[in-house]
Amino acid sequence: MSFNRIQADLKSLFPEKGVKNAPLVEQEEYLVDGKFKSWEGPFNEVFSAIGTHSEDSLEVERFYLGKIPKTGIDEAMECLESAEKAYQNGFGEWPTFSVEKRIQHVEKFAGEMIKLREEVVQLLMWEIGKSQKDSEKEFDRTVKYIYDTIESLKKLERKSASFFIEEGVIGQVRRSPLGIAFCIGPYNYPLNETYTLFIPALIMGNVVMFKPPKHGSLLHYSLSKAIQKCFPKGVVNYVYGKGSEVVAPLMNTGKIDILTLIGSSKVASDLKKAHPKVNRLRAILGLDAKNPAIVLDNADIDNAINECVLGSLSFNGQRCTALKILFVHEKIKDEFIKKLSRKIDALKLGMPWDKDADITPLPEDNKIDYLNECIEDAMSQGAEVMNKKGGEHIGSLFHPAVVYPVKEGMKLYREEQFGPIVPVVSFSDLDEPINYMITSDHGQQVSIFGTDTKEISHLVDGLVNQVSRVNINTQCQRGPDTFPFTGRKDSAEGTLSVYDALRSFSIRTVVATKDNKANKEIINTIVTEGQSNFLSTHFIF
Repeated sequence: MSFNRIQADLKSLFPEKGVKNAPLVEQEEYLVDGKFKSWEGPFNEVFSAIGTHSEDSLEVERFYLGKIPKTGIDEAMECLESAEKAYQNGFGEWPTFSVEKRIQHVEKFAGEMIKLREEVVQLLMWEIGKSQKDSEKEFDRTVKYIYDTIESLKKLERKSASFFIEEGVIGQVRRSPLGIAFCIGPYNYPLNETYTLFIPALIMGNVVMFKPPKHGSLLHYSLSKAIQKCFPKGVVNYVYGKGSEVVAPLMNTGKIDILTLIGSSKVASDLKKAHPKVNRLRAILGLDAKNPAIVLDNADIDNAINECVLGSLSFNGQRCTALKILFVHEKIKDEFIKKLSRKIDALKLGMPWDKDADITPLPEDNKIDYLNECIEDAMSQGAEVMNKKGGEHIGSLFHPAVVYPVKEGMKLYREEQFGPIVPVVSFSDLDEPINYMITSDHGQQVSIFGTDTKEISHLVDGLVNQVSRVNINTQCQRGPDTFPFTGRKDSAEGTLSVYDALRSFSIRTVVATKDNKANKEIINTIVTEGQSNFLSTHFIF
């Protein structure tokens, strides 16, 4: 098939110019200090991952979806000032609320959020190219996460609703907030992964400054309206503008108590260095990953291929938990690569609303140039694209490529490609993939495929000291959300899960007194008359 014919076929998958059903969000205000402030300055235009085409051209043009304020440092500092007023050095309304009252506000927000499901799903589809099924799953999973967080906090509070007497000292141990949290979410899960940071930070009594991701920003405008209805003023403030211009100056103030970011390790490192009192900064970070699969010679090949395809290419490989390099034993590599290539060539490219689409448009402007650069670099060093359709592209659509043999020195060997390329490395000695992981800068997860229990056990016992999750005969993944989600080395700092996040965004705090009659009377009066929200034996059902 000629190159032009391939491009014409791919082009036909995009909607024609004049499409009517796309959302349009032209945001001319932002939430600060509990109210929406009009913005009359410059704007950043937002374009869809989805393009449109005309019959007489092979060009695919990205579709205009709207605009967001391009605020600057003055507006960012205004948000910080609002957050400071709301937190009031720990004496503000929100940090001193009872846990039960904070839960009520979060429950109210969850109810308002559910009303926006269709709107948010449409924006996920159009802005970042996520399939309708995955967009709906992201929304529903986020709502479930909120309610699971509430239940987990109730359980935590029940355990804390008592006093201890030890060595003549009466004490109560509870968790208290840390201060002002700066939350920066990722584009690949702009709702779910953002809210796994945002919700626990809020519910534990912190105030939040939130910067929406570059891609996936429009849905947060809709949600900010629900937030305004549900939380006291200044508890949540939205920071827009260019990250390099506003984020570092905010960190320079030393007034940020929590940096919570899902993004690159370099960005996280630079932002932490920008804080003048780094020992006061709590960092909760989800960062780079280059998760490998190790396919042993005794693996169930069909299962390994199914899981590797899902693990490598779900949402086009744009997941930190994606399988980003496959180590396949020399004895089975030919059969594995042949079957893998055939299965990947059978994947369907399409638009997010196409029910059978496996691969959808990529949201980043220069992503396809980068993917081609990675393939060309590997080919210049002796690798080949093993599947027939690998690397075919037009507009923002890119057919996944299986690249083999990948080796040290190629971009694909160490760099996190974060896209639909599947690098394959063959090995004969198990020390090869083990040494790869030992020398890697990343340490999030690994998948082991095999049936020999002794071999699997050997790998498990060593690799749990290299990564934070070892998957046996299944792809790498984050869920379920009750499991801890973290990483070693440059892959994470802090732990996220429904259970762990509540602890990450708070600190254990003790109120204590000597065990004598006068002090007992004071404590009893405070507790029985409900004078304190912290010192309390109130049991939350």
